[in-house]
Amino acid sequence: MTSTPIEILFEDAEALVINKPAGLPVDRPRKGGECLEDHLDALRFGFQRQPLPVHRLDTDTSGCLLLARNPKAHKRFARSFEEKLVSKSYIAILDGVPEAESGTIELALSKISSEAKGWRMIAAKKGKPSVTHWERIAVMDGRSVVRFRPETGRTHQLRIHALAGLKIALLGDPIYGSGQGAPRTMLHAESLTMPRVNKADIVASAPIPDDFRNAGYLG
Repeated sequence: MTSTPIEILFEDAEALVINKPAGLPVDRPRKGGECLEDHLDALRFGFQRQPLPVHRLDTDTSGCLLLARNPKAHKRFARSFEEKLVSKSYIAILDGVPEAESGTIELALSKISSEAKGWRMIAAKKGKPSVTHWERIAVMDGRSVVRFRPETGRTHQLRIHALAGLKIALLGDPIYGSGQGAPRTMLHAESLTMPRVNKADIVASAPIPDDFRNAGYLG
């Protein structure tokens, strides 16, 4: 089990938002090892069922992850994601500084695979559309901190948008960058908001991780 306790950012009768630690996969890796499933029983907090994740974060990505406490809630929450009703923001450290201060990245993305590099996403005319709004919020020692607000939720969207859209990979990214300069891909899901009918909105924010602070970003 991870040595870091899983922090609860939001909790009610049908939802949990956790602060997923960097390095913890949501799904069981093919090679085995620890994943979020190993913690679900501890996250019941007296409820009969284990909560289930509604969406996914990459293994290296820390921050807000929504879990549903029952199947009906899971179905409703998943539909909200499909209908683009969920607002999410991420902070990332880029291995360089984009010229512009803000903008919108719109790319069609497609998955490819090769024996040498494994699978990854690329910008391709026949891919699925993806949209991310971004703003530069800090510059430090030749690197920058960017806030991403994705409209869509494609696999590796923010990582490939950084590389193909901003021409600068995320610091520490082993697939779309050099994998150097940081202990992991420096991406953090800082906030999540989901409207609900006849209930208060789900609103959660995750504190800045220690490794972001160690890299010089204090928020």
